[in-house]
Amino acid sequence: MSDNNENADSSVGADAPAPAPAAASSSGSEDAAATAARSERELVLDQYRAKIREHREVEARLKRMREDVRGLVGRYQKTEDDLSALQSVGQIIGDVLKRLDDGRSEAEAGIGGGGRFIVKASSGPRYVVGCRTRLDRTKLKPGTRVALDMTTLTIMRILPREVDPTVFHMQSGEDDGGVSFSDIGGLNEQIRELREVVELPLTNPELFVRVGIKAPKGVLLYGPPGTGKTLLARALASNINATFLKVVASAIVDKYIGESARIVREMFGFARDHQPCVIFMDEIDAIGGSRFSEGTSADREIQRTLMELLNQMDGFEDQGRVKMVMATNRPDILDPALLRPGRLDRKIEIPEPNETQRLEILKIHSSKITKRGDIDFESVVKLADGLNGADMRNVCTEAGLFAIRSDRDYVLEEDFMKAVRKILDNKKLESKLDYSKV
Repeated sequence: MSDNNENADSSVGADAPAPAPAAASSSGSEDAAATAARSERELVLDQYRAKIREHREVEARLKRMREDVRGLVGRYQKTEDDLSALQSVGQIIGDVLKRLDDGRSEAEAGIGGGGRFIVKASSGPRYVVGCRTRLDRTKLKPGTRVALDMTTLTIMRILPREVDPTVFHMQSGEDDGGVSFSDIGGLNEQIRELREVVELPLTNPELFVRVGIKAPKGVLLYGPPGTGKTLLARALASNINATFLKVVASAIVDKYIGESARIVREMFGFARDHQPCVIFMDEIDAIGGSRFSEGTSADREIQRTLMELLNQMDGFEDQGRVKMVMATNRPDILDPALLRPGRLDRKIEIPEPNETQRLEILKIHSSKITKRGDIDFESVVKLADGLNGADMRNVCTEAGLFAIRSDRDYVLEEDFMKAVRKILDNKKLESKLDYSKV
């Protein structure tokens, strides 16, 4: 009996671990479910990333299409403008001669709303016309260029003054090289006199009103060649906040009678329309020589040009804020009427530099040169007796050429000495002229 109980207990003990396979199967199903969930999540993420890439591609394509549409709209607008320009009717150019005040009111005047004008068309005939109501009739003065309607001859717009193309080319551009007054050596007194005659009346005109004097109109720069007359004008053009016209006097002279005087008139007219303005005339002795009774027709044309210049500088018409700067190396042959006060109020002599001025000029021009060793500039300047400012600049150029010839990228003192001796040898070929003060 006891054996049977023991066998039963042993059989029960042997059968006890039987539930373990069920637990293993449940954990395996959980792993499979987690794996399926992860794979589904990765699939969804891949689809999301693909949609994002597709969205970005569509967005980029849409951006390109918008740019294409913008370009097509611009081309369409340009085509419309070209078509309207082709279909539009041109206008006649004329000049206002006189305004007719007939005492009528603006409502009674009809076309033009309050005044009619005598206008000379470019073809020759004269007409009595009105003007558009939107135009400022106070600007329609005798001599004003206007555009007339082809059919009704009504004044449609006010045109700028007619100016010869050569006058536009006289305007100072970017080729001044950025020259400042600090780049000019040995002419401190001349710079002061030039700036107080030309620059001060344009920048601070109230000073002259307060003192009760009339601002000077012009200045003459005279002296030997190579002393810095044109360089002073270039520095003035770079530093003044005004329109700058640079003219070579010989370029004004034309072979047709009256053309030279017309260019002078248009030049001063352009300057008055663009005030403040400075007119620089280089080599003024080309048209400003003393007048004489005998001569050829070409001489008489130059004299007519000079008389027009004298009239524009000091005529009945106010010159306004227009200043004249003239330069010459032959002041002895200029006409006395050109030199009198009221036209050229100040004469500034640009003399040959002395030893101190030559040293200052040499230091300015050699500041950008690569040098090596101690260079005694005073010895170089003492050797360069008789050289002007342009010669001192040429000394620096020749010294650099000597260095290049010796396969060096720097300049020594001996290069400057050789350059001075070479310039002095070339200087012997130049003629001397006595420049007396004006």
